[in-house]
Amino acid sequence: MESLTPTDNIPLQKILEAKEKIRGSVIRSPLIPLNKNVPGRKIYIKLENLQPIGSFKIRGAGNALANLSEDELKDGVYTASAGNFAQGLAWNARERGVPCNVIVPDHAPVTKLQAIERLGGTILKVPFDKWWEIIETHHYKGVKGKFVHPVCDPAVIAGNGTIGLEIVEDLPEVDVVICPYGGGGLISGVASAVKSQRPNAQVFACEVDTASPLKLSFDMGKPSTCDYKASFVDGMGGKSVLEAMWPLVSHLVDDSLVVTLQEVANALKLLVEMNHVVAEGAGAATVAAALSEKFAARLRGNIVCVISGGNIDTNKLMQALDGNIPQ
Repeated sequence: MESLTPTDNIPLQKILEAKEKIRGSVIRSPLIPLNKNVPGRKIYIKLENLQPIGSFKIRGAGNALANLSEDELKDGVYTASAGNFAQGLAWNARERGVPCNVIVPDHAPVTKLQAIERLGGTILKVPFDKWWEIIETHHYKGVKGKFVHPVCDPAVIAGNGTIGLEIVEDLPEVDVVICPYGGGGLISGVASAVKSQRPNAQVFACEVDTASPLKLSFDMGKPSTCDYKASFVDGMGGKSVLEAMWPLVSHLVDDSLVVTLQEVANALKLLVEMNHVVAEGAGAATVAAALSEKFAARLRGNIVCVISGGNIDTNKLMQALDGNIPQ
């Protein structure tokens, strides 16, 4: 498998090749208007929560497996994931008939763990710090198979970039795209696709104030480690910006928009009530940023919010619908 090397973007040709390799495994997710009027902003939502696994991660995982040889797959695959990429890898591994092991952090939500097991994945829980070490080192001793990184694999990023292709096809006059930021694999792929075709478009990351290492890294001018606190927004946010991803994200991403947990909870509620869309915290965070008056001067024109997934525990969704921050 090709390794990630310092570069300014993922070539458009690689993303176009990924589009063909995952055709038939993913849906072309709808891009629809958000049913809320905001002066100076026309907000659209890209519904990746409608993918077969309820998340965009099926794209990158599918392309990564499509680029592995039979010999590389002989002992199966494994990954470190908070849930969504694990589902994507397990789904695609099941289609290929190979075993899939998944190492998850101990705060991973029940909904995602159950889904991984339904898809045939074998789960190993570890403390968050140990899980993050695997993300950084790309290895976990004692687990057989080919490690597929959820973020730093060029094939994963190219697969994610197919979202950007669809955005530009459906909305050629797009001005702004907002993506949740966990490790950078989603936004790097989307930004590569969007900016290669619409160079003046801006692509912003979105983080929560309990886990915003990218914003800190932009402020410091180098990959940095933040004070991390786990929250219901489990699909994004980590302790630090991965060194391997910094050349990509620092070039492609215009800035990180940091929102509060209450703003995300409010966006969850709005999506259900106004658009009948169930999103998880990471997906709703992009809408929270698009609606925030804090960023009104920077977010103008046609804005696309990537709703990255919809895998949220029912009790947490209910708390958000009651106007509370899910615990």
